[in-house]
Amino acid sequence: HELIWARGAALTGRPYLARAAEEHSGPHMPWFWQGPLQGGGVLNDMMCHSVEVVRHLLTEPGAPRDSIRPVRISAHIASLKWSRPEYTKRLSVAMGKAVDYDNQPAEDFARATIEYETESGEQLIGEVTTSWSYVGAGLRLSAELLGPEYSMSWNTLDSGLKLFFSREVKGKAGEDLVEKQNAETGLMPVVAEEAAAYGYEAENRHFTRAFLRGEKPMLTFDDGVEVMQILMAAYMSAEKGRTLSFPPRGLDNFVPAVARGTWKP
Repeated sequence: HELIWARGAALTGRPYLARAAEEHSGPHMPWFWQGPLQGGGVLNDMMCHSVEVVRHLLTEPGAPRDSIRPVRISAHIASLKWSRPEYTKRLSVAMGKAVDYDNQPAEDFARATIEYETESGEQLIGEVTTSWSYVGAGLRLSAELLGPEYSMSWNTLDSGLKLFFSREVKGKAGEDLVEKQNAETGLMPVVAEEAAAYGYEAENRHFTRAFLRGEKPMLTFDDGVEVMQILMAAYMSAEKGRTLSFPPRGLDNFVPAVARGTWKP
């Protein structure tokens, strides 16, 4: 991030488009799947991460968070996989009868386009995607940043270490290669030191140092509130089927249909 700003943005202009996605084949625990219990589906579960990634990528290093601000949002949600009859049955068997996607589904796919504005009025775009209907080697985190004469990309499944197992290797299913692992044979990526690769160690270190030094951390409660406002505005946009100015009217009292248990794909 800092390199692309120092080498690309400094010479040809700031980046204008960021994309981020977090995708896997579905959570392990029943409560995640229940809209009224969790507060939504995959959008509420995971999109917060991608929202903050695109904002971070589009913000100049060292600049305050409010140097760019969200002004419009457009979103879409769907149940692409887990509302199919064969998968609703499989889900109920795995998670219990309380998870009933025939009658009370939650979204397993969501995407949003967030338009930001800089202090000088420049337009920036953040595209975020999240999914419980992605089937690959395992959990995939990806991001892109694009500017006038440069770009960067990142994908956790493009790991430096890969293993191959032939069809003669028949063992138990596990998650020893990558989180949310979907296969044990073929060419498989290995995400070594997942806690570091996914950023957990760095964020824990940052907050621990901030608390020990009595300093304000990079992200605060207020920042978390803004991210949640963006998520709720995304649900509202998906329900209304149109782009909304941010923050939209009625946001404070808005409860998504998925969270009320009334949403139908």
